[in-house]
Amino acid sequence: MSILIESERIYLRDITEEDASDMYELDSDPLVHKYLGKNPVTTIEQTMAIIKDIQGQYKRNNLGRSAIIEKSSGAFVGWAGLKIEDRVRDFTYYDVGYRLKQKHWYKGLGTEAAQLSLAYGFETRGFDKICGAADVDNLGSNKILSRIGLHHEGTFFFKETECNWYCLGKEAYLANK
Repeated sequence: MSILIESERIYLRDITEEDASDMYELDSDPLVHKYLGKNPVTTIEQTMAIIKDIQGQYKRNNLGRSAIIEKSSGAFVGWAGLKIEDRVRDFTYYDVGYRLKQKHWYKGLGTEAAQLSLAYGFETRGFDKICGAADVDNLGSNKILSRIGLHHEGTFFFKETECNWYCLGKEAYLANK
């Protein structure tokens, strides 16, 4: 197991096939998918395809979403991290994202994982800019993106859903660290 980055409460590591049952629990929850197109997975095979896609991103881009592991319990909390995104906007960008099992909501772990993701992207990888998007109605996700320092730059539509658009440059990140 390779830890990418850690804080006092959590660490991020690569997602593996051994995470399939936890990933299934996460992505089969309709509430988790409320603002993600309302299309939760229904089979473990779908979950395995998601894991294979993430692992393919690791190989192609040396980057992808990571498992969030709670240090005190060893529990799989969800995933977070950066990926190269080219399907949401009409350009390619580094995207910060996070998804947590419902039982881990409202503990600050999403914010903490997103902060770790920014630190990894700017400090370890040297990226110049990281962006994120959230359904305008997803108050929790919008709060996280603002809380970690991304700046709201407007809205756009993705698959008929209005989304807020946020970005942060490396210089601004380092200046506010």
